[in-house]
Formats: sequence, C-alpha cells, structure tokens
Amino acid sequence: MKLHPMQHARATLQKIMRDALRSEGADAPLLAWPLACGAKVAARTSALTCGGGVLTVCVPDEIWRHQLQSMSPRYLAALNQIVTEPISKIDFVTDPKN
Repeated sequence: MKLHPMQHARATLQKIMRDALRSEGADAPLLAWPLACGAKVAARTSALTCGGGVLTVCVPDEIWRHQLQSMSPRYLAALNQIVTEPISKIDFVTDPKN
C-alpha cells in the first residue's frame, strides 16, 4: 500500500518529534501536550505533571474539564504517537484560581 504524500509527511513529522522528545525524558509528555491538543486548547490549558503513565493537565473550569475528558481518547492517541513512554490516562484538573 502506497502512502498518500500527507500521510508520509505526518509520519515523518511524528518521527522527528519522537526523536526530539526522546532526550527530554519525563518532561516529554508535558512538551508534547500542545502538539496533541492543538493551539487553541493549549492556549487555555497547561500540562502540569506526568508520572506512572498519567498526564495531569490544568483546565480553566469544570466545563472545560468535562469537554476535554470526552476528547481524551483522541489526545491519548496523539500523545502516544510522539512520546516514547506510553500515556494511559489524562487527568484534567480545574485551575484553583477560578
């Protein structure tokens, strides 16, 4: 099966990101979060910690938490394509300042 040029480009970019993040160790999922969720979501959220396969992400409020939780399978798939240590869960927590 021949890859479409965009599929080939995506695979190449994922490999580049994996290679770049490999040297970041435990911080790799934190750095990869904006790539997995996109610029608009990344502007309103922040990856806080990652350990034991769980990425903790701070969100503005309960509405955001609920909406992003429903998107977590998509985000997990995206993260696991670019990080070397698998992420099994994203824990969305609300910003205590809100």
